[in-house]
Order: sequence, then C-alpha cells, then structure tokens
Amino acid sequence: MNKPKGQLQEHLPTTTKQKGDAAENRALQHLQTHGLQLMHRNYRTPGRGGGEIDLIMRDTQGTLVFVEVRNRASAEHGGAMASVTFAKQRRIVFAAQHYLLKLGQIPPCRFDVVAVEGNHMQWLKAAFGA
Repeated sequence: MNKPKGQLQEHLPTTTKQKGDAAENRALQHLQTHGLQLMHRNYRTPGRGGGEIDLIMRDTQGTLVFVEVRNRASAEHGGAMASVTFAKQRRIVFAAQHYLLKLGQIPPCRFDVVAVEGNHMQWLKAAFGA
C-alpha cells in the first residue's frame, strides 16, 4: 500500500553509519533501563591511529563501563561479538586509558560489548580486560 503524496515515509537507516547509530541508540536505551548512566558518547582520542569508545557509562555501584557496540545484520561470519578483535580491544583500552587520565581519581572499570544482530541484542559484561 503506497502512502499518499505529501506524507512522510518512515525513515529507516540505510547507510552503515546510520545502522550503527541506530544500534548504538538501542544499546544505550537498553543499558539505561538496567540502571547505567551515560557519561560520554563516542569518545575519541586526539590524533590519528587512536581509539574510540562508543559509550562510557557508570553503573549503580560506581564502576565506569566502557561499552563497544557492534552491529551485524546476522550471525554469519562469526557475528557481531566475534568482530571485537584483539586489535579493536587494544584501541578501546588505549582510548579508555586516555579518558582516565582526565579523571582525578580512577574508579573501578570494565569493558562491555553489546552485540546487535538484526532484532537480537546481547550484552556481555566484562567482555575483555585491559
């Protein structure tokens, strides 16, 4: 059924960036419903070759949670969780260290991954260590 002219059609993400942003929004909403508070979004280290952290959150016990959100259309080829390679983990840890340098006191920290595959979302707490 076609919509009449003049009415806006629902905007669905089409680019990889838009799909990633939509997955990140879903992950953020999910984490917030579980009591985590957003501290920073899309934190990037300065310069080339640095790292990026999708979400920096604080849990109810005060732990700083660095969250990597991975989005895949399906679980083929290892899926979203498998796409967090050792090299990717190193870049996230580097960015986290850079972020922590700005804090006066370093709180307990952990690295989580939220994998989004189609309509399925998996949150892996303490997915890797520094």
